[in-house]
Amino acid sequence: MTVLPSLPLQQPYPRALVSTVSLTLAVAMLATTIAARPAQAAADPTHPKAVAALRAAASKARLNAKTTAKPASKVTARAAARASDVEGEPVNFRGWQAVADFEADMVKHYNFEPAALKAVMEQVNYIDSAVQLVKPGPPGKPKNWQAYRQRFVEPVRINAGVEFWNRHADALARAQAEYGVPAEIIVAIIGVETVYGRNTGRFRVLDVLTTLAFAYPDAPNRLARQAFFRGELENTLLLARKSNIDPFSLIGSFAGAVGLPQFMPGSILAYGVDFDADGSIDLRGSAVDAIGSVANFLVQHGWRPAGDQRAVVAAQLSATRAWEGMLSQGLQASYSAEQLRAAGVTSAENLPPDTKFGLIDLQNGAEATEYWLATDNFYAITQYNRSYFYAMSVLDLGRTIRLARAELGLR
Repeated sequence: MTVLPSLPLQQPYPRALVSTVSLTLAVAMLATTIAARPAQAAADPTHPKAVAALRAAASKARLNAKTTAKPASKVTARAAARASDVEGEPVNFRGWQAVADFEADMVKHYNFEPAALKAVMEQVNYIDSAVQLVKPGPPGKPKNWQAYRQRFVEPVRINAGVEFWNRHADALARAQAEYGVPAEIIVAIIGVETVYGRNTGRFRVLDVLTTLAFAYPDAPNRLARQAFFRGELENTLLLARKSNIDPFSLIGSFAGAVGLPQFMPGSILAYGVDFDADGSIDLRGSAVDAIGSVANFLVQHGWRPAGDQRAVVAAQLSATRAWEGMLSQGLQASYSAEQLRAAGVTSAENLPPDTKFGLIDLQNGAEATEYWLATDNFYAITQYNRSYFYAMSVLDLGRTIRLARAELGLR
């Protein structure tokens, strides 16, 4: 196994596409301080005509770009298309009543200066690719845990994980001691999320969050998702003011996640840690801050550091299938070992009587489904991403990286 050379911890971040004068004015005015109250999610008014017009304009702009531009090669054509997806289309979001209401709320509840906020919102673009990427996938495709696992437990992430662990061994050991979260779990989450900073996203966070807050595609959970993204848009402006940074300097994923650990802006405010003690929380440029913040997030979401609580143990199921009702019971450990035995669920490993478990199923397409018993620590990982596949891939990648280091004589 070849260990990769040192990986960059941060991709370059483009400067905001505004003039220096307007940027200075906007940041200064946004820096007005006030005690923040909890974010409020408001139901978003539907604007079907406006959304349809936006999509049509975006499609027309892309079509015009394809027909008028004459790139030197297919490579430059693809690069131009990717840049268009990231930069989006200029849109007068401020003409929407829902956006006007949002601005009014920010002024009323958080004392933002109206002119500064107006200057910011006038520069927000519509990102059609973000809308397309959040649409539900096609129905009927069977879930396959082993195929999912192969995307993350693979040589690039394993080698990079060994390098990351070696480079930040002291910070990882300190996080493990202070929070009780094993180093391998922290390393694996950052590896799954961004390959240790290689893939932190290319979108301006304000663009994608505004787009998804006010132009989310038709879906059964549309209103709930719009409310979530509206709240994260609010958190982005609060974060920029608190950190005294240009809000357009925040670059992230198509859903607005930021930095090595891909925290949403609200999570940065709530769980971010200045673990390198330099006076600021920087999840984009500081791997040490990312390490401490991931550990803090897990503990705040139920990770139990004390004792020998494994995240999962393999389950053995009786043929009576009395245990089926224990599946799909939410992201929490609910059953005692005694309750599991009564339903025909056991394990080759000892199940402590004072530990709660949940029964999870990992479907493998046409192959046999895997069943596991999960503790609170497993479910803490699902609060990072609400997926059994995600949490199990973190556990498997972390264990594999730990074993790879052991082969090199590292602890």
